[in-house]
Amino acid sequence: MTLEKGSLILLDYTAKIKDTNEIFETTRENDVKSSEDFDPSRKYEPRLLGVGEGWVLKGLDDALLSANLGEPLNIEIPPEKAFGERDPSKVRMIPLRKLGEKANEVGVGDVIELDERMGIIRFIGSGRVQVDFNHKYAGRTLLYDANIVKKIESEDEKITNLIRRRLPVDTNDLNYATKDSELEIIIPEKIFLLDGLQIIKRGIVGDIFKFVPTLQNINFIEKYPNSSNTTTPKNSDTDTKTDNVNGNSSNNKESQKNKVESNDTSSSVTKEAESKKNNK
Repeated sequence: MTLEKGSLILLDYTAKIKDTNEIFETTRENDVKSSEDFDPSRKYEPRLLGVGEGWVLKGLDDALLSANLGEPLNIEIPPEKAFGERDPSKVRMIPLRKLGEKANEVGVGDVIELDERMGIIRFIGSGRVQVDFNHKYAGRTLLYDANIVKKIESEDEKITNLIRRRLPVDTNDLNYATKDSELEIIIPEKIFLLDGLQIIKRGIVGDIFKFVPTLQNINFIEKYPNSSNTTTPKNSDTDTKTDNVNGNSSNNKESQKNKVESNDTSSSVTKEAESKKNNK
């Protein structure tokens, strides 16, 4: 059975540079466990992908559209469908002094930011430095050894994986509930101060409304228990913040009024407004 555009899948893979055999990306711990690139703090697991949605390199996306469930994938991706061809005009020679205080600290191979662009230092000498603004793997052919672990069909699995795609939480720390067309997501206390949390929420909203269209309302809940109490009775006061993303725009004003009259703090965006925003 082939996949169609918009399918949600879990893909297990290892990606290499063809001419060097260098692994530059993998979801398989065993493939990198003995290398210096192994990250013990990372959880290696199959990656969630929306087929044909542009979440990965074009060459991989195209291959998945013609892939069959249960069949191993060995994909070769040319530069034009990977990180692009090398562009000589993106290699610049500049005075070393332009690097300021970093001039005496940098070396060949270092990645630096210059003029709001990231570049790799290729040469230093005679008071000058050559900076390459091409992608590190520009001009390289890639090899993917992959297999589709599963196609995600149920709404519950879609919601779980779409939340975890953007929110850095373990499955055990993820709590949510659905009732009719409403979804409530409880934000774990340990990530209340996470940088970019509001942007992450907006991304989750867009993903879930797209892949689970039966939902009309999403609430993000942050619970703040009264820390002065050693125990919290069942009906004790708890400060709760609720961010509400509602698919029924006609009820937003009344909903907001009710929330202001209570002890909750809320903000509301309609599903229709979200759709218009994404289509601009």
